[in-house]
Formats: sequence, C-alpha cells, structure tokens
Amino acid sequence: MRIFISLISGLLFGGGLFISGMTDTAKVQGWLDVFGNWDPTLAFVMGGAIIPMFFAWQFTKGRHPLVGGDFPAPPRTEIDHRLVIGSVLFGMGWGLAGLCPGPAIASITYNGMGGVIFMVSMLAGMLAAPAVGRGLDRAATAA
Repeated sequence: MRIFISLISGLLFGGGLFISGMTDTAKVQGWLDVFGNWDPTLAFVMGGAIIPMFFAWQFTKGRHPLVGGDFPAPPRTEIDHRLVIGSVLFGMGWGLAGLCPGPAIASITYNGMGGVIFMVSMLAGMLAAPAVGRGLDRAATAA
C-alpha cells in the first residue's frame, strides 16, 4: 500500500510540475531574470506549494502516517554554513540549468541528452554532499 501511495503522490507531483511549467527551463530562467524579461508566474507556483505545506506541518504535529513510519521533522530554522553554502550551490545550479531535482526527474523523459547529463551531475553532487558537509563541519569547528 505504501508503494502505491508513493507512486500516486509522485505522479501527482510530476503532473503538477509539468502543468505549472516548472519543467520548462525557459520559464524558470525567466523567473530568475529580474532585470530583463522577468516572468513572475513562478511566484504563484511557489505560493501554491508553500501555503499548503504550512498547513500540512500544522496538521501533522503529533500524528503518524496511516501507512507507518513518521512524518519528517520540520526543517531547522538556524542559518549556518551548511544552509548558506547549500543554498548558493542550489541557486547556481537552478539558474544555470533552469531545473531543480523534482522537475529534473519529471522532465528526464523528454529533455534529451541534456536532461541525462543534468541528472548524472545532480546524482554525483548528492553522493558527494555528505563528505563535503563533513569537511565543512570540520573546517567550521577548527575556525
């Protein structure tokens, strides 16, 4: 049952990304081009994700999922070196490629070789991130 719910959730998420234009790299890069041909429509997509998520965090407090396990903990609120460096790297990748992980996976089937290269690079970065994070922690502790 858990796999079925995950499949349906993934299909809904991917469909939402496609319908909202988040898999269109030109739309994403248009959102980031605030001094040029700015496309503000992505703000509605982001608001459409952030607002329901706020209520979901409130609703899940003290509850457990029907299919077992636990809901993820709310994100940490402290701003540290990991958050700043990760945000900068994510933003650079998002601006250069016009995709973030969710839309990249949703668009892999029609984005050609560029999509495959992006996915391989993204996976390599995800695999390297824990080791890099440990190195950053050691450097921050030493300083």
